[in-house]
Amino acid sequence: MKATKLAIALLAATGISAIATPAMAYEAGDWLVRGRIINVNPNDDSGTLSIGGADTGLQGVKVDSDTVPELDITYMIDRNWGVELILGYSEHTVAGEKSWSALGDVIDAKVLPPTLTLQYHFMPDSNIRPYIGAGVNYTYFFDEEVAGSVLPVPGSKVKLEDSFGLAAQAGVDIAINDDWFVNMDVKYIQIDTTAKFSGTAVGSAKISADIDPFVYGIGIGRKF
Repeated sequence: MKATKLAIALLAATGISAIATPAMAYEAGDWLVRGRIINVNPNDDSGTLSIGGADTGLQGVKVDSDTVPELDITYMIDRNWGVELILGYSEHTVAGEKSWSALGDVIDAKVLPPTLTLQYHFMPDSNIRPYIGAGVNYTYFFDEEVAGSVLPVPGSKVKLEDSFGLAAQAGVDIAINDDWFVNMDVKYIQIDTTAKFSGTAVGSAKISADIDPFVYGIGIGRKF
């Protein structure tokens, strides 16, 4: 009976020890490469529409969300601090709302928002390693087109100004083994732009917009 209790105690202790032993620890010089599926969810707000240089007082655009793959690379400066570069692009349609809703879709565009953050990893020796980060974002808009059925005419064009802004993130890495881990992450990115139309059904026009998306991601990563 005593032997049985001792065996159970030893098995329990071994199990607890296995759970408590980290599968992987971060060290200075490590590279962490993550692949994620992300949802870019704009938290948009817009100014008023100007046509031919005159403010119409018409306000309101909304930007749809997009779900895309993303790649990010982190270099660990030491066991707690890392620098992450976030890479990926998404496609969005801008549509009128509120006073501008009758115009429907107005812009189709692709967005490339490389983002650099400085991260702090709270528990680099644990199987579950939460982190926070803050940094800067540069957003490049490309392949812009005048969309919908109201504004487009032959020769109509639209250009979205590129944007610089701040970024913040929070996430967690959950170890699978010595090298691989699951990742969950959320980011907030400041993206402010102005859309300039030319040659449309209403002539030249301009409207500013704060896109400011939340980016939700889940994926898998590997330590090198």
